[in-house]
Amino acid sequence: MEEPDDGLDERRKQLSAALADRKADDAAEAKRDAQSEESRKGMALGLKISSEFISAIAVGGLLGYLLDYFAGTSPWGMIVFILLGFGAGILNVLRTVGMVASPPGMGGGSDKDRT
Repeated sequence: MEEPDDGLDERRKQLSAALADRKADDAAEAKRDAQSEESRKGMALGLKISSEFISAIAVGGLLGYLLDYFAGTSPWGMIVFILLGFGAGILNVLRTVGMVASPPGMGGGSDKDRT
């Protein structure tokens, strides 16, 4: 005759094995979620950098065009302002990736940092 506890021990072993499998699946899913979160952060940063760069050039070109249109300096205003926009775009990209510090007074640091 079987002991009543033998069935419980077998059931406990099955439940422990199922729980271990579930924890392994949960850990793998958490790892995939963390990797996809990092991928989304990288994609967002890339889109931010590219849009800042392109918009700086576009604003420079628009200002140059307007200067040429109203002052009659064609094509020099557009050439100069596109180059200035390109330089501003490069500076924005370098600031975003941390290669160049932000200018003082533009936020990002407290008043204590400027002493």
